[in-house]
Amino acid sequence: MQKTDEKVTDDRSLLEEYIRQLRKEYTGETIDETTVDKDPFQQFVKWLEYAVKAEVRDPHAMVIATASEDGAPSARVVLLREFDKNGFVFYTNYGSRKGLELSRNPKASAVLFWRELDRQIRIEGTVEKIDDEASDRYFETRPRESQIAAWASKQSESIRNREELEKRFDEYENRFLNVPVPRPENWGGLRLKPEWFEFWQGRPGRLHDRIVFGLKKDGSWRISRLAP
Repeated sequence: MQKTDEKVTDDRSLLEEYIRQLRKEYTGETIDETTVDKDPFQQFVKWLEYAVKAEVRDPHAMVIATASEDGAPSARVVLLREFDKNGFVFYTNYGSRKGLELSRNPKASAVLFWRELDRQIRIEGTVEKIDDEASDRYFETRPRESQIAAWASKQSESIRNREELEKRFDEYENRFLNVPVPRPENWGGLRLKPEWFEFWQGRPGRLHDRIVFGLKKDGSWRISRLAP
């Protein structure tokens, strides 16, 4: 047993040393506060389109960070499904941890990171539910198994084992046999309404470009640069 513990310790030491030695030189194109699009939504579209054309894996994956009423943070990766000038929409179970936290503290932040391009976009703002009709329309486009899973999974709740989850899935699969699967009332879309954007471009020597858009009271955007 002692030898096993020593081996784990040795492996961990090697792993820590490997992590410490990891280095990457960023060589991305520059982004400048004088030439960036004056509309952060349009700048978002330009970068997302570039990421799609570059065949970045899961370019719509974004981290959503929320906080409890007492400020305890939590974060997870979700998929961006819709976006326009009203905000950025993702879908979830409203009874999940993020859903409950956002119902009590509607402030959130999002990060989209494209490693292949040395780029990330950070977005901060408030979150609101989208209307039921929009959630219904999106739910109808989901694969049938995903629709049934939305009923079977009590997201973020503790379960005994995998078999319990699969049993619930089978029950709902039988319940909706040969009929359309309706959207559960506790499942739907959430929209992050931006008040702040940051466009980050990795640059040589760690002198990264960070261009920020801050929402002003008149609805226009203040553009500035942050030190890396």
